[in-house]
Amino acid sequence: MLARETKQQTVTLVISTIVLGLVVGLSSLFLGQLLDVVERLFLHFEENAAVPVPTETTAVNRLVSVTLGGLIVAIIWYTLKRYAQSTVSIKQALQGEKMPFAATAVHVMTQIFYVGTGGSIGRELAPREAGAMLAQQWQMIMKRVGLAKLSTDDQRLLIAAAAGAGFAGIYIAPITGMLFAVEILLKKVDMKSVAVSLSMSVIAMLIGSISKGFVPYYLIAKKDFTLNMLPFVLVVGLLMGVLGAYFRRGFQWAGKHSALSSQILWQLPLAALITGLIAMFMPEIMGNGRGLAEFAFVNTDYHLALFLLVGALLKAVVTIMTIKGGASGGTLTPSIAIGSSLGVLIGFVYVLFVPSASLVQAGVIGAAGFLAASQQAPLMALFMLFEVCHLDYSALLPMGLSVALASASSKWILK
Repeated sequence: MLARETKQQTVTLVISTIVLGLVVGLSSLFLGQLLDVVERLFLHFEENAAVPVPTETTAVNRLVSVTLGGLIVAIIWYTLKRYAQSTVSIKQALQGEKMPFAATAVHVMTQIFYVGTGGSIGRELAPREAGAMLAQQWQMIMKRVGLAKLSTDDQRLLIAAAAGAGFAGIYIAPITGMLFAVEILLKKVDMKSVAVSLSMSVIAMLIGSISKGFVPYYLIAKKDFTLNMLPFVLVVGLLMGVLGAYFRRGFQWAGKHSALSSQILWQLPLAALITGLIAMFMPEIMGNGRGLAEFAFVNTDYHLALFLLVGALLKAVVTIMTIKGGASGGTLTPSIAIGSSLGVLIGFVYVLFVPSASLVQAGVIGAAGFLAASQQAPLMALFMLFEVCHLDYSALLPMGLSVALASASSKWILK
């Protein structure tokens, strides 16, 4: 009897993995299309790796877009908090709390809308929350169609895997999606969790790639990493760990003290206005940070050192300010933007001693270290850069060392 029940649960888990991979992939595909629509409507441009920010849009248009977007989402989020059922985070969902379907759907689309108008926040939280919510909805459907009831651990696994698959579907990064599920959410690595999470992320990735294909999210010109970058890694890895830890402290503080109730009606529009004013002169700080990161990867002229320094500082400030104002969103891609800018900035000094060193690779190494420290997820940070930049095996040693050093030094700040 026990063997039969275990077999039925295994079949249910396999069916659930396939179904959720498809559904979550479609969800990520929809959110990606929604982002495109909002960007065309508000900023009159179509984002891609070659044109990641609306540089051709007028400065006034950028100001109006972000400010108006901030005002609209402030009203939506205020209305949700006051009149709708309270939204539930992914971590709360893993503890058994139910994510309300309608409120979560509106909450998720509002995040994407704000990023599309130019708000300084990551877009990756939205597909993760959508995935977790859809996993809970599927578990309710399972009972109606007669599938075997899963254990509490397997139910948590499906929620975590679906959250990771949401990320994989929008960034075309299945390994990162799997690692987000097992390293950050479950904090447990075994054969079952890896198999379910990775399978679901691969399926979601295939669905999500229908519109954009398998192209890199960031364009990297020089992908053959050499050993001459190792001395650079020893310095920048430790430094990115410290700076990434302080950024983590900043956005965690902002989240704990984010605007409540009617405060969001003025704090978030104010943050949006400040973002828009900066974007009039520096559009690279808009959105999730893709523009600033790509600028750092492509423009490696030392005359731009001040621009990169100011860009990194302002991106950190406006992102923390946005979270403090009451916005919801991710911090992964803003971390990559800040880390890549600082990595290239330090690289300007390094090439004076090692002229053959690559500034582009300095940016990638800096981004990996900063991301690992800010998220406290070294494996996810390492493979996220691999997947979104389409790097090759030669990057494994310098990036792995950067992530390890950054993780170690960040612990000294965060202890």
